[in-house]
Amino acid sequence: MTKIIPLSSKKKLQLKTKIKVNNVEIGGDKLIIIAGPCSVESREQILDIAEYVKGKGAAILRGGAFKPRTSPYSFRGLGRVALEYLLEAKKRTGLSVITEIMSIHELEYMYDYVDIFQVGSRNMYNYDLLEVLGAQKKPVLLKRGLSATVEEFLMAAEYVLLKGNSNVILCERGIRTFETSTRNTLDINCIPVLKEKTHLPIFVDPSHAAGNKHYVLPLALAAIAAGADGIMVEVHNNPGKALSDGEQSLDYKMYERLVFEISKTFKNITI
Repeated sequence: MTKIIPLSSKKKLQLKTKIKVNNVEIGGDKLIIIAGPCSVESREQILDIAEYVKGKGAAILRGGAFKPRTSPYSFRGLGRVALEYLLEAKKRTGLSVITEIMSIHELEYMYDYVDIFQVGSRNMYNYDLLEVLGAQKKPVLLKRGLSATVEEFLMAAEYVLLKGNSNVILCERGIRTFETSTRNTLDINCIPVLKEKTHLPIFVDPSHAAGNKHYVLPLALAAIAAGADGIMVEVHNNPGKALSDGEQSLDYKMYERLVFEISKTFKNITI
């Protein structure tokens, strides 16, 4: 029996995958920063944050329209109206937009608003959703599942790749361990492991790994040092009043410091 070589494997493709999103190249020479709030809370909020991060190194705007929350009583996003606000922010700033898709039923009406579809950790095993996203051509940022092994993570990516969409970005966002001092445990190990195994771009989300804004900077620096192609960080104009994940969201001053420290520490990296 012939051994199947996964499409994500370097044995299948030696050259590093580079993904073009409007005027942004992911997986190229530049470090890509995705920044924005956990949730789109209002038109004014997302426009203010978009205009701010645009001038401070961000290439892509994040913002949740539909939010999977542990508690059904928590704020779960504005839904379709948030997509309108994200599109307006894109038109104003030129930033590409990434937001999370939770169901195959959302694809049709989300399609014209989104540049990159994010698959959250809870949906890494939602194979129906992965296959539907594989049948369209927009990039997919796939987050690692809460307790997924690297091999399971890569196999989830295969579901997208196998349907013809080669534009897959892997995102480490921390895994669940016995440790309780942080929200999750950032698996720095997985970055060089993935670099060895796959040609796909690798991002890291230090905000969800830490669950604490004071740890985001050192974790981001560690991720870049380990070889990440980009980072995704939560930024809010008033974290103390955020409707979701305020404790892990950087305010403007902290975000500026993050960009400064990256530029200072990695002089050979262009943002």
